[in-house]
Amino acid sequence: MSSSVLSPTTAAELSPRRKSLVLAICCVSIVVVVMDISIVNVALPSMGRDLHASESGRQWAVDAYTLVLAAFLVLAGATADRVGRRRVFQAGLAAFGLGSVLCGLAPDIGWLIAARALQAVGGTMLNPVAMAIVANTFTGAAERARAIGVFASMSGLALALGPILGGGLVDAFGWRSVFWINVPIVAVAIVCAALFVPESRAEGARRFDPVGQVLMVLVLGSVVYAIIESGALGWTSPVILGLLAVAAFGVAGLLGYEPRRADPLLELRLFRSVPFSSAIVMALFGLCGFGAFLFVTTQYLQDVRGLSPVAAGLCLLPVGLLVLVVAPLTGRVVAARGPLVPLVVAGVALALGGGLSLGLGPKTPLPAVLAVHLLFGVFLGAVNPPITNAALAGMPRSMAGLAGSLASTGRQTGTTLGVAISGTLIGPQIAHGGTAFTGAAHRVWWMLVVLGVGILVLAAVSAGPWARATAERAGMLVDHRP
Repeated sequence: MSSSVLSPTTAAELSPRRKSLVLAICCVSIVVVVMDISIVNVALPSMGRDLHASESGRQWAVDAYTLVLAAFLVLAGATADRVGRRRVFQAGLAAFGLGSVLCGLAPDIGWLIAARALQAVGGTMLNPVAMAIVANTFTGAAERARAIGVFASMSGLALALGPILGGGLVDAFGWRSVFWINVPIVAVAIVCAALFVPESRAEGARRFDPVGQVLMVLVLGSVVYAIIESGALGWTSPVILGLLAVAAFGVAGLLGYEPRRADPLLELRLFRSVPFSSAIVMALFGLCGFGAFLFVTTQYLQDVRGLSPVAAGLCLLPVGLLVLVVAPLTGRVVAARGPLVPLVVAGVALALGGGLSLGLGPKTPLPAVLAVHLLFGVFLGAVNPPITNAALAGMPRSMAGLAGSLASTGRQTGTTLGVAISGTLIGPQIAHGGTAFTGAAHRVWWMLVVLGVGILVLAAVSAGPWARATAERAGMLVDHRP
């Protein structure tokens, strides 16, 4: 049976203080990576005006980042399992810092989008790898669930507090400061990783799968590009139809090619686990909903209600505070009672938040707006820990990087699609503002209702003894792969 190699000390030999330091370093890395998804949202109006960006340009400023994350997370996780998680983690920090510098220097929207893509290349080496480091440091089931709860709370908190920090930075120093702030944080994290994070890798090295990687990029890139540009070109245009055909070809290629490889980029046998498969889809649904919420809400608060960037960010403070409180509690509930209850809470909160958002307009009292935002905080705090735990449940530690990266891919793909879809739905109405904007946003809010119901259905399907048995069988299968 293959296992994970941890050196120079084993996980059992690490002191509680050392383990806490490792968790803190991983949390810092996830904060800067995930916060850059949401922090840019609040800077979009200022950024768009300064760089003369179109609405599709604004969407790409967000989606270039999340799309690259989604496309290369699996490769980064598998590479870290093979060559060393700390080594890849430090390389990711350096690339992320360089990308942040270039974003801060970007002279136009094209350069900014390119720099965001480079930033995301570094992010791919941080998000799933940090999760794998946590999973290999905290090896007991209960302590791992608690650690994942803390780790997930930082992810959710970063996504929710990004607009608050971004609003303050934009008001005080301009939109470029939302990128400069990453540089000193990354520098400190590189040093701390060298000092405190032990190296670990999987005994069974996975070979590079260039065909699988190209097919994954084709699928995700084609779908997102088609959605973003469909508003301008129309769904029946040859370009959009061609992109959708490329995506279909990529899916067929993955299904036909990957099972024949000994070390595939996309280990399809993991999806024989019902909890794992459900976790990936729930991650996609949940973060699609939250990505759409952030994209629409930050523009609603600034372009429709006329709030400053910092005021718009502060309006999202209830979301961040609830994530900070709910996510660790959820991690403990998952450790003690399993994922079903938190997932039900998350699904109900997302559906209810979307439904109540249908009543928001230009003159809605601000306390009512903030009350609706509370539901999205409950949702994000409750959804991440059970999804992460389900993705790793029953899997051998040697597959932690790959399983964690697939869960992160679901999240990033969901965020990318949330921004792309919501931007397409409201894009033509942004210039009109007022009731035209809020009327177009109704389609986004209905989408969130449907996504919340989808999470409820998947939670019920994945919670039974039969589903848990499929997770155990899938874990044994991939651990004894030929």
